[in-house]
Amino acid sequence: MNERELLITTAKAADDKRAEDIVVLNMKGISLVADYFLICHGNSDKQVQAIAREMKEKAEENGYTVNRMEGFDEAKWVLVDLGDVVAHVFHKDERSYYKLERLWGDAPVEDLQSELSQ
Repeated sequence: MNERELLITTAKAADDKRAEDIVVLNMKGISLVADYFLICHGNSDKQVQAIAREMKEKAEENGYTVNRMEGFDEAKWVLVDLGDVVAHVFHKDERSYYKLERLWGDAPVEDLQSELSQ
């Protein structure tokens, strides 16, 4: 699985758990941390945890190791580090507070709609 397939797998996992406002930022040449940031949110602590758990499980099913997962117990901002893809799963209120999309406003947004519907 290449990084694009990992990105799609992660986005589909979020979508399967009804994550809202899934945004993917292409961080190539902008950040040394990852090639892609996937940002989404859930409307409750339980949903945030379910989204992050699904991302982890789907990545592992496809042979990827989750480098780390932070914030799972608090479920306000869960970071799922998959290497080339870093997912940020927010609680709705936290997402509007931190505004990562605005912070990384110079990063191009990837359109995954056609790939998510397959």
